[in-house]
Amino acid sequence: MFSKRSVDKLLQLYKNEIRRQISKTTSVTNSDAMSPRLDQTIIHAQTEDAGLPNRLLKLQKYHRYLSTLTSQQMPLAARGLAVSKDQSREFMACFPDIVRDLTESDKHLDVPEASKWLAKLLQYNVPNGKKNRGLATVLAYKMVEKRENLTPENIHLANIMGWCTEMFHTLQLLSADVMEGKEMRRGVPCWYRRPDVGLNGVNDASMIQAAMYSTLKRYFSSKPYYKNVLEMFNEMLIKCSIGRFLEQQIMKTDRPDLSLFTMDKYEAITKYKTSYYTFQMPVGLALLMSGVDDPETHRQAKTILLEMGEFFQIQDDFLDCFGDPAVMGRNGSDIQEGKCTWLAVVALQRATPEQREFMENHYGSANRNDINKIKDLYEELQLPHTYSVYEEATYDLIRTQIQQVTRGLPHDLFFKILDNIFRQRI
Repeated sequence: MFSKRSVDKLLQLYKNEIRRQISKTTSVTNSDAMSPRLDQTIIHAQTEDAGLPNRLLKLQKYHRYLSTLTSQQMPLAARGLAVSKDQSREFMACFPDIVRDLTESDKHLDVPEASKWLAKLLQYNVPNGKKNRGLATVLAYKMVEKRENLTPENIHLANIMGWCTEMFHTLQLLSADVMEGKEMRRGVPCWYRRPDVGLNGVNDASMIQAAMYSTLKRYFSSKPYYKNVLEMFNEMLIKCSIGRFLEQQIMKTDRPDLSLFTMDKYEAITKYKTSYYTFQMPVGLALLMSGVDDPETHRQAKTILLEMGEFFQIQDDFLDCFGDPAVMGRNGSDIQEGKCTWLAVVALQRATPEQREFMENHYGSANRNDINKIKDLYEELQLPHTYSVYEEATYDLIRTQIQQVTRGLPHDLFFKILDNIFRQRI
């Protein structure tokens, strides 16, 4: 049998090989690893093709069936976690109680206008997204907790914890929208864009954070895991702040500094800004609630979940550029905002001096022609093809990592999260 260290080393070598193939300087596929799989069935159902934009139809020339381009089976980056309707209803039913607890207590009777504003703030911003993080917290808890402990009270507490993760997510969005000058969020104007809000939205983000901690104290202060839960929320706040700092370093001027667009920089931004709190946090909280505080168990879960987080963000980058806005619920904006995305980093790795100069001149521009020119360059460099290879290879790699997990962690939990991201028909 291989030792744990040997297995980890082999998996890292495999991951490095994927990265090496992706960063080939040529845009022409010339290796076995990048060649078509002849046993792969390519599906071109008319019912799916009919709803895809022309650019997506053109991408179907690539060698394999992209789960990310499937209109009926969009991945987690584009839609909510696949849970039952009963679970979704159970989760949503808790939210009004949380708002009531926060706004109708006897703590702030002398400032009723503040309580009314907090209710409006929470209802506008917290429950209207895909709720992936909150639902994942509940799902994970139900899968890691002992069956005899899955009482109605404990399940209710798991739902409350899920809403705390959603408030954490809302806090990140409110801050990011102001920093990045966003116009729309979830199909409506960003909170700070409302005429009655403006830059007071910065204080509102603080109110969301305070509401989150108040909810944690109200429901969990008597629980043995309360201290560890608070430490996790605090740690995630620091990590997200670091992620935003790293991203803003690239955006200090009107145009992004493409010399900073490296894979190491991209992976650091992705890990700190997204992966930790989107993937590690829900499962970590579920483990703590079920009494699992063994550092090695959390480490093994973290290793896999951060890999999933990077997979998720790369998929989101691809969808932002090539996804169907009608399915995504938003128009892509990464190119015009000059974001350090996986597509931009790989394009720069492969670009000739002339192509790099082209990106310097057009990347980060809001001009529609410039945006289309960058997308055309991505296709010229065969990035959709490269993404399809990455998607399949990474999916297989993460499945292998899951199978190596010990410490009693349920493999089915990780497989469920992975298949919700990948969303392939298997």
